[in-house]
This record gives sequence, C-alpha cells and structure tokens, in this order.
Amino acid sequence: MSYKNFKVETDADGIALVTWDIPGRSMNVLDETSTNELDAIVKATTADAAVKGVVITSAKEAFCAGADLSMLEGMNQAYAKVFKEQGETAANQMLFDQSRRFSLVLRSIETSGKPWAAAINGLALGGGFEITLCCHYRVAAENPKTRLGLPEVKVGLFPGAGGTQRVPRLVPPQDAMTILLKGDPVTIDKAKALNLIHAIVPAADLVKAAKDWIKGGGKAIAPWDEKGFKLPGGPVFSKAGMMMFPAGNAIYRRETYDNYPAARAIMSCVYEGLQLPIDAALRVESRYFTSVLRSKEAAAMIRSLFLSMQELNKGARRPKDVPATKVKKIAVIGAGFMGASVGYVSARAGLDVVLIDRDQESADKGKAHAQKVIEDQIKKGRAKPGDAEALLARITPTADYAALKDVDLVIEAVFEDRKVKADTFAKAQEHMKPDVIFASNTSTLPITSLAESFKDQGKFVGIHFFSPVEKMMLVEIIKGKNTGDLALATALDYVRQIGKTPIVVNDSRGFFANRCVGRYVAEGNEMFLEGVPPAMIENCAKMAGMPVGPLSLSDEVALDLGLKIMKATEADLGPNAINPDQKKLMVEMVEKQGRLGRKNSKGFYDYPEKGKGQKSLWPGLSALQPKQLDPDTLDIEELKQRFLVVQAVEAARTVEDHVITDPREADVGSILGFGFAPFTGGTLSYIDFMGPKKFVELCHKLEAKYGSRFTPPKLLEEMAAKGETFYGRFAPKKAAA
Repeated sequence: MSYKNFKVETDADGIALVTWDIPGRSMNVLDETSTNELDAIVKATTADAAVKGVVITSAKEAFCAGADLSMLEGMNQAYAKVFKEQGETAANQMLFDQSRRFSLVLRSIETSGKPWAAAINGLALGGGFEITLCCHYRVAAENPKTRLGLPEVKVGLFPGAGGTQRVPRLVPPQDAMTILLKGDPVTIDKAKALNLIHAIVPAADLVKAAKDWIKGGGKAIAPWDEKGFKLPGGPVFSKAGMMMFPAGNAIYRRETYDNYPAARAIMSCVYEGLQLPIDAALRVESRYFTSVLRSKEAAAMIRSLFLSMQELNKGARRPKDVPATKVKKIAVIGAGFMGASVGYVSARAGLDVVLIDRDQESADKGKAHAQKVIEDQIKKGRAKPGDAEALLARITPTADYAALKDVDLVIEAVFEDRKVKADTFAKAQEHMKPDVIFASNTSTLPITSLAESFKDQGKFVGIHFFSPVEKMMLVEIIKGKNTGDLALATALDYVRQIGKTPIVVNDSRGFFANRCVGRYVAEGNEMFLEGVPPAMIENCAKMAGMPVGPLSLSDEVALDLGLKIMKATEADLGPNAINPDQKKLMVEMVEKQGRLGRKNSKGFYDYPEKGKGQKSLWPGLSALQPKQLDPDTLDIEELKQRFLVVQAVEAARTVEDHVITDPREADVGSILGFGFAPFTGGTLSYIDFMGPKKFVELCHKLEAKYGSRFTPPKLLEEMAAKGETFYGRFAPKKAAA
C-alpha cells in the first residue's frame, strides 16, 4: 500500500523502515493525514507475519515539529457546529473521540507485539516527540542543534497523546514536571541522561543502530506494561511523592496564579494518572485534553501565539509587489546600549555591521557590549568560542560616517531628541548610497515628523526595537505618512533575517506598544497615589497575568526617562496631555530623591549589590502617598481588571486611530512587546473573548469610579451595539505566499 506522507520499505531481515516525509513542507507536522496513515501502517505491520519490527524516521532535517494546530482550531469549529445542532453532550463526545484518536494510535504501536524503534534524526517536538515516546527504543543522531520536548503548554495546551503519562513513568517526577510545565525542549545529551532516549549515534549509523536493536532481540513491551513496574519517583502516596506534589502545586500557583487551565490540567493528569494503569491513565489524559481544548484560553493562545505569529513571521503584512530583499551589511548609528544590541543581533544573524558613534572610544564600547553578550552565551553553553570570533569579526566600530558608503540599510539609534536625530540624518545622507533605506529606532517620536528632515521621505521608516534587544522577540515597524513600500518591505525582510517577529503600525506618538504599556505603568502610579499599598499593586498586576508589576517596570525603564517623556509630551501637546499628580510624583522621585530606577540601584525598589540578595520595595514610599488605604477594604478582582482593561481600551483606541489595522498585530505585539497576559491571547482577544458588550459595560463601571481613561472609544461602543468582534470586523488578510 502506498501512502502520501510516509514511505514503508521492508528489508531482507523483516524490518519495516517507515520514513516520514510530508510533500511540499520543510518540516513534518502531525496532521489528520499523517495520523490516519500512521494508524494504517501500525495495523498493516502488526498483521504482517513477515514484519519482525519497525523503525520510524524522517526524510527531512527534523523528525517532527509537532501538531498542526490549525487542525485543532478546525476541531473547535466542528465542536461549535455539533453543539449548536445536537447539544453539549453530543459535541463533548465528538471532541473527546477526535482528540483521543491520536493517543489510541500511539498506544496501538506500544501494544502491537512488534518492536518499534524511533530513529530521531533531528528536532522532535510535541506530538512528534510523543510518537518516539511510545516506541520501545529511541536512538538519536549526534546533532548539537537537536532538541526534544513538549512545548504545548506555551500555546495553552498540554501533551494529549500520552506525554503526561509516559514522561513521568520514565523520568523522576520533579524533572518530568519541569519538562511538562515549562515546555522548554532539552538537548539529546540531557534527554539521554534523563532516560528519555536510549542512545546517541553518528548520523550515518542512525537507522542501522535502530535496526540492530531490533535484530538483537529488542523487546516489544513498554516498561509500564511489564509486571512489577515501579515509578522512577515511587508511588504518589509515598514519602517522596508527598514531598513532590504539594510543593509542586504551590510552585504552580506561584508561577501561574491559576490563569492557565493547561498547566493545572498537567498537574491533575500526572497526579491522577500515576495512580492508575496506563490505559486508564491515558483515558484520564484525554478527558482533560478535551476540556482544555474547549477553553477560551487555549483558543486565544493557539490563535495568537501560534497561528497569528506564524503568519506575521511569514510576511503577512509585507507589500506583495516588492521583490524580496536581502540585507547583507547594515550600519547602526549610535553605539549606546540599544544600538550596540541591535548591532549584536544583526551580526549574530550573519550580517556585516558598521557601528558608528561620535568618537572611536564610544564605538569601541558598543562592540565590547557584543563581546560581553557572546561570552556570556559561551559560559552558558549556548555558543562555542569560535562563534565569538566570527561574530566580532563582522562588527566594525568607527566614528567615520564615510563607512556608510556600501551598506544596504542604516538604523539610527541615537538619543531621543529631535535635534540630535536631525543632525544624524544630515551627516548620514552625505555618505549613503541614494537607494539605501534609513530607519529610526525611536520609541515615541512620530516618524512622519522625523522624516521631514530627510531628503527622500519614501525611504524613511521606523524600526522600534524593545529592550533588551537580545531577548525581546518583537520589533515594531512604523509607517510614516510618506514611507514607501520598498522601505516597509526592506524593514520586514531585515527583521525576518534577524529572527524577530514584526508588527506593522501606522504613525502616532508612542505607536502601539508604548501607548498601551504606558497606560499600565500610569495605572500603577494612579493606584499608588490613591493609597493602595505598593506590594498590593505589584502582586495584583502579576495575578492579572502581567510578567512584572508596574512599579518594577518603571524602575527597569528608568524613572528619569519616564519623566523626560512626560515633559516632552507636555511641551509638544500642552499640560492637559499629562497627569500633573503623576508628574509631581516623578519629579519628587527623580529630582528630589535622586531615585532613577534600577540603573542607579534605587527607584520604587532598593537594589542590593549584584549577588547580595533580592530587590525590595523602598520603605520611604509610604511617605510619598497622600493617604494609605486599608488593604482589606480593596477589591482584588477590580485591581486586576483595571490593569488589563486600561491597556485593552488603549489598544482599541489604536484601532480607532488607524495605528493598528490588523488585530493579529495588536495581540502578538502586546504579548511579545510588553507581556500582556498571554492566557488572554492579547489586548484585542481579551475584549473579543469577554465579548465587546460585556467589556464596554465593565469600562463604564470603571469610568464612573476612576475617570475618562476607561472611557471606551466610539468604535468599541459601535461594535458592542452590533455584536461585532475585532476578528470579525477586521478579518485579517491571508498570509502572503
């Protein structure tokens, strides 16, 4: 029998080699066709007496990148249809049967009576890794880039085809929970040490090693199907188990604030499943998986963190009529922390970088930053010594603008001051080739007005990086009024080259991300001035799903920078554009108390010397509060809502202002750019999944108590009245081919 996604060849020894190779794809993914064909292959090889064993491998560089999550989205749509036509019971049964199917196929491999060996030739993630776990033997090819793991929790799901049951039956419970709850893939060396794979061999010997294991009498039985099997960490209700699960539950609550149904389900699956025989345990896992699949958190996270991010990374917003560009050499003007970091990530991606500053010493400092970052990577085992040499050879520090003569793209990263930037543009244009694109890395200043001092405004674009550049995955590309398609396409192509995720926004003060996150920081200040205890402000923000509290974030950004932006906004737009009480607080902190934030070790927090303890809230904060409220009288749910609603309202305003034209960019941008509660799917998904009508009602309730910052824009009122959603009204266009 022939298959679309697999090739099956049986050798003279009776060993069937199953090679996975989905046509037209760079990587294998688990889709409906692969599941059906794998099921047929298991049945055929089990029934064929001539087949003595089976080896499964891949013809591609990787084994499998995981499940095709668009398939799961389709299952949810089918669920909604059956729910509407036949009721909840029938819909639940349909979803359970569909989502359990792959788990049953994998179990049939395990119980086929024929030895199965997985020959893992590269990356194996998610459902792909679950296939290998049900095989009786796992051998991996030597490859430092190979990673094995179960990252489903990062998109609001969990391994639903046996991963939560097989991993803790192979690995000590603490390691198993780390693998499942963090979702971080491991190297093959770590996987072998943990007993997740049995052997590592040279790539040329991979399939032979798998076949040799079968020929050598490999047993066709999983450890947990053998009589007398013992769990690696002992029974759940043993002394070791009782040390693990209560502590694990406490850590889970501390890390997630119970915002993630998938993480809670993992805890339950492992706890309940390890007390049961494997078949019953797999059934329990499937029930939890079906429940999580129906959650709005999973739907939101799959859409934003997988489907939308994938589409944006593939160039969904790239002008279609512009031929592909490949940037080979860039110049970064301004070798301070931001410019040096942009230079580093560009060199890391293989681009040649000219790093320009006002004098040679400053430019050299920028290159030294790159050296420090790569050396830290080497110490952590994430890079090799040779990588540092190659990367640093690509960075040329200089004070001479003549070095711009042969670059393909110029990125300006100088001080956030109009005059300084205009002087930089003038110097650069004397030496640039006429067709070169020029980008300003500004965080707040409108691109259209900056472009006025540039000769060809069509070649001028904004590229806003987020700090720290080495870690932050988002880049905001800003279209000025006169930015041309070539400039936009070049910026998008460059961002793709350096491995970041781009969003395209139209011009405005603060663009998208800073407008929203500015509201978050300001809301923390508002609560502070109301008399909410500072610790409560920080903790409620984290309970709402934000990665750090607003006071802590203010310190990281720097309080003096916040004050400068406030003063610049006031100068440009007048006194009504800022909150005078917040300005007074910042003047007190920065100018009178000399507290600038983390950079001088004192802001809202006090920072100890490196390695000497943790930061703590400054005891003098209470003296700066006009009054102190009794924490027992405060509504925690309302405080949490205020943090999310104030940002979501601003995101809706950016849509009304035509800054954001595609809801995918608001959602992906808000999660990657400033950590907006990922379980919501992002700022606009937060509104959509709550329902615009209910959201507008909540806005009006908060508006009556706290003021106009919660006033919903007219667009949102209109959508609520019509029963529209952002993803319905502003349906994203299909990704570019």
